[in-house]
Amino acid sequence: MGRELVSGTTINIHYCSRCRWLLRSAWVGQELLVTFEDEIKQLSLLPNTDGQFSIWVDEHCVWEKKRDQGFPDLPLLKQRVRDIFNPKKSLGHSDKSF
Repeated sequence: MGRELVSGTTINIHYCSRCRWLLRSAWVGQELLVTFEDEIKQLSLLPNTDGQFSIWVDEHCVWEKKRDQGFPDLPLLKQRVRDIFNPKKSLGHSDKSF
């Protein structure tokens, strides 16, 4: 059974400001907010300077640039986020096999 994000789930996007990844992190955040607008309680953009780009849903790292070999493909990222709190939620055209 899935959890409801309204009860306190947060999404944190860690990005490297020296790498100029602010716009990319803001775009990813906007896409997640549009897709999960009724479910996300808080989304934060957290700058760092160590070349990091990672996305966390509570304590779950759903994307890490080094581990996942690049920046996220949005449909895949949305599936990973959705699978944490509501695996049965339809993502429409973003529900495709990878």
